[in-house]
Amino acid sequence: MPIIVNLDVMLARRKVKSKELAERVGISETNLSLLKQGHVKGIRFATLEAICRELECQPGELLEYRVDRDPAGSEC
Repeated sequence: MPIIVNLDVMLARRKVKSKELAERVGISETNLSLLKQGHVKGIRFATLEAICRELECQPGELLEYRVDRDPAGSEC
């Protein structure tokens, strides 16, 4: 998947535990874990806004785009 979620990096930088962030944002620990692992197809802007507010960061610090390449080295 070309979108990489760097939430775990930001949590470590801010010294915030997943459980604490989930409580402050108002989502389940399970959903936060799925987001951290990149196992979601989308995120509500309201959730992204709440995460950014609590971690004092920008969306671009949490989400990263990387070009997928096939085994031959060309872009997919």
